[in-house]
Amino acid sequence: QVQLVESGGGLVQPGGSLRLSCAAETDLTIYSVGWYRQTPGKEREFVATITEGGNTRFAESVRGRFAIQNMNAKNVAYLQMDQLKPEDTAKYICNVDAGRNGLGGRTWGQGLQVTVSS
Repeated sequence: QVQLVESGGGLVQPGGSLRLSCAAETDLTIYSVGWYRQTPGKEREFVATITEGGNTRFAESVRGRFAIQNMNAKNVAYLQMDQLKPEDTAKYICNVDAGRNGLGGRTWGQGLQVTVSS
C-alpha cells in the first residue's frame, strides 16, 4: 500500500517558480515517480517521470523549464517548476510505481492546484 501526499502548489505570477513535493508513505520500493497535470475538460497529460535508475522523461511543453527529482531517503520527490506560464495552470498529480521484488503498481495522488496568473 502506498499513500501520497502532495504539497507546494498555489498561485504564482508568470515567470515565477514553484516546487511541488510528493511524499510517499510506504515500505515498498519506489521504482519510478511521475507527474501529470489535468485541466477541466481536458485529458490528463504527462509532465515528467524519473525511474529508480535516474532515467528522466519530460513533456515537450515543459522541457528546459521543469526538473524532476526521485524519491529521497525520506520518500519525498520533487518537481521544480521554473519559468512558469499561464498554460501551466492545472491540477498537478503525483504518480508512483512501487512494489516488492520488481513487481510494482501505480498509485495516484489526489493532486494539487497550480495557477499561473497575473
